Amino acid sequence: MLKLPYCIKRGTKFEERRPLVMVTRRLLGHVLLFICLTPATGAPSSEPTEEETTTPTQDKCIRCCNPHEYPTQPTAASTPAPGPQPGGYYPPYPMPQIHPQINITILKGDKGERGDRGPHGKLGKEGPVGLQGATGSKGDRGQAGIPGDSYKQHYSAFSVGRKKGLHSSDYYQTLIFDTTFVNLYGHFNMFKGKFYCYIPGIYYFNLNIHTWNFKETYLHIMKNDQDMVICYAQPSDRSIMQSQSIMLELQENDEVWVRLYKRERENAVYSDDVDIYVTFNGYLIKPDLD
Repeated sequence: MLKLPYCIKRGTKFEERRPLVMVTRRLLGHVLLFICLTPATGAPSSEPTEEETTTPTQDKCIRCCNPHEYPTQPTAASTPAPGPQPGGYYPPYPMPQIHPQINITILKGDKGERGDRGPHGKLGKEGPVGLQGATGSKGDRGQAGIPGDSYKQHYSAFSVGRKKGLHSSDYYQTLIFDTTFVNLYGHFNMFKGKFYCYIPGIYYFNLNIHTWNFKETYLHIMKNDQDMVICYAQPSDRSIMQSQSIMLELQENDEVWVRLYKRERENAVYSDDVDIYVTFNGYLIKPDLD
């Protein structure tokens, strides 16, 4: 029996409580002795149990409030079921792996209506110039366009000559030319010996002739059917050069030409097959654009 020391003096006022203190000390002694002699939970005994022969255990202090710190027990068998196992072993709970699968076909709706066309985006940067491609084959010739108005052409000029001499046999005779120096746009008709006005405006005309010996030379520069100026030389024993010039204001389709006029005497203009003695010239000075 465990004796507890005490130091209560006799004859004091505490002497009366001595039996109670002794009883209390005895009870405490019995409690301590019981605790010391009681075997600890989970302590190994002298004889191994059936569980200890099949599965070795490891003593380890763990916290009961944290189940994740339970010791793992390596075994060769398959993973035990979750929950408490023999010998105080708590295997970790396996975490399930979730693989969601969505059937897209049941989520796809019907095709909607076509939306409005959006606005044009901003113009991008100009790219580099590409390489020149190969030359293509020549295309077919296109159809001729509609002829434009003649007055839109602001140029007109002609210069013609005659190599052969001419004797007037009729009362009036048109002077025909056989040589062309300039005939811009074909405004002078060589077969008729007349200039046709296609561009209204002011024109300059010039006539040069050579007379014949002992014969009269009598010519007019004509505008349509009206004689405008005369080029005249009396008969002489020698031939000479005669010239006449005029400016005329013409309208579209007006005609300008040279006419021989025969009177009582013979009318003739000299020329030969080598040189040209007779010339007729004209050109546009200022077109009428109004």
